[in-house]
Amino acid sequence: MTDNRNFEIVYDTELPGTPERVWEAVTTGTPAWMFPTDQWPDVKTVNEYPTHLVSRMDGPDGWFNQLEHVLEPLDGGRARLHYVHSGIFADNWDEQYDGASRHTEFYLHTLGQYLRHFDGKPVVFTDIQGPAASQVPDGFERLRKALGVESARQGSAVDVELDGVGRLTGEVDFANEHFLGLRTADAMYRFFGRNVWGAPVGMTVHDFSGAGDPETTAKAWSGFLERVYA
Repeated sequence: MTDNRNFEIVYDTELPGTPERVWEAVTTGTPAWMFPTDQWPDVKTVNEYPTHLVSRMDGPDGWFNQLEHVLEPLDGGRARLHYVHSGIFADNWDEQYDGASRHTEFYLHTLGQYLRHFDGKPVVFTDIQGPAASQVPDGFERLRKALGVESARQGSAVDVELDGVGRLTGEVDFANEHFLGLRTADAMYRFFGRNVWGAPVGMTVHDFSGAGDPETTAKAWSGFLERVYA
């Protein structure tokens, strides 16, 4: 039987950007820190620039998915964000809630990294999914080891040569048991240990170099992931 249950994920954080800059990032700039959302069939039920935005999608049998952003200006060109993601999970409620909550923390951290280091720069976004073989209990650990950051913590320096990808020089800006963020001078690399939720390990590349090519990036990283899980 399907157990439809409401959920609500609430997150409060301070961001290194004005409400106007955050508003742009969460509306038209999502490829720079999360993924493209311009094709979502959402309705802006509240659209009070630049302080209050509510986007909602509705479906059959009462299903809905809603994102709320409340922004307050702070001194020093910063903003306080009150974020609420609510809706209905059709099944596997606990697993979906855990996954969505943890992704929220990672995405909003990445939003802060974008605003601090790359705000306003054109981005080339690439999404890469690992092979089915990454859906094993130690799948994410194997990836961290292959990246040479198995014991790295947030703030650790990174300088690695990756087969088929090239050299990555920068720092670890986020690290826990399920997510990893690497930031270089011109890109952010996000790694997702979705194997814990029964999906392949995945990653995104947010390239601000001005010379990014999604096909080349996808081919290089897909090959790297295939070798990790061969």
